[in-house]
Amino acid sequence: MQHTTVTFLGPAASFSHQAAVEFFGESAELLPCVSFTDAFTAVQQGEADYAIIPCENSTNGSVVQTLDLLADPNNLYEDVEVCGVHYLTVHHCLLARKGVFSSQRDYGSVAKLYTHPQAWGQCEGFLGRYFRGIERQDVSSTSKAGEIVSKTKTEHSAAIASRFAAEFHGLDVLEENIEDKTDNTTRFLVLRNRNSDLTTPRPFGDLDDRREQWASTPTARKTLISFMVRQDSPGALAEALLIFKSHGMNLTSINSRPSQNNNWQYVFLVECQTANGLGDQGMDMEVLSHLQGVTETCRHLGTWSE
Repeated sequence: MQHTTVTFLGPAASFSHQAAVEFFGESAELLPCVSFTDAFTAVQQGEADYAIIPCENSTNGSVVQTLDLLADPNNLYEDVEVCGVHYLTVHHCLLARKGVFSSQRDYGSVAKLYTHPQAWGQCEGFLGRYFRGIERQDVSSTSKAGEIVSKTKTEHSAAIASRFAAEFHGLDVLEENIEDKTDNTTRFLVLRNRNSDLTTPRPFGDLDDRREQWASTPTARKTLISFMVRQDSPGALAEALLIFKSHGMNLTSINSRPSQNNNWQYVFLVECQTANGLGDQGMDMEVLSHLQGVTETCRHLGTWSE
């Protein structure tokens, strides 16, 4: 991945940063961005070769900021497509400034907690046991929470973030693995500009171990398609979904987001694959062609290997 630029949701030491390192390796130039919008814009405008962004968490569900940008009702990111996926096992820690707390679970003087909104829902059991009634402050990322706590000298505060963030910001780890489920996993999508000549990326960390497997095993592939149905047509959504069935496509995920154009009109985001899990680009295009006849808008948002 030499000379490859990758943008991720920053700041440094975020879970997105960790996912970027795991997927692309140390040779890629990793560029933090301050928002999901900036990541999409960087790919659309060619300022980065790839972006890696969180899409959903196994405990807390979809990341709606990502879904809204993929829905893209105003065609701001018409050249952005999904080309890969990465699964990151997410372990949360309770972090504090060095020496502030004399021992683990000495939490009586904690006045405020900081983290990203997704993390609250992933750690409710722990928070309910030890931090009922304590003020919670939403911040832009778990790493930002760690940064704030590392610089806050006037209050006894703590952050929920990763051990990766603790080491980066020089914080004490008061408690590890505070997430509700041990298999807590976040799925990240890898984005690129469809007009670029970039190759489809493969996970850096798995390359040597899986080279023979790739050569001998058919790869499961998924496709993401968005569409918007007509509001004045009874059964329009059912008609659109039947097209996937008639082509033998299994819907593995379906989400809807407001169209931003008309009240109560939605953009549907559908992940699908053939019944045997194998990719068929011709089938994807055939589905898209038939969808165009029964929807107001539709778009192919990418195909990738699982």
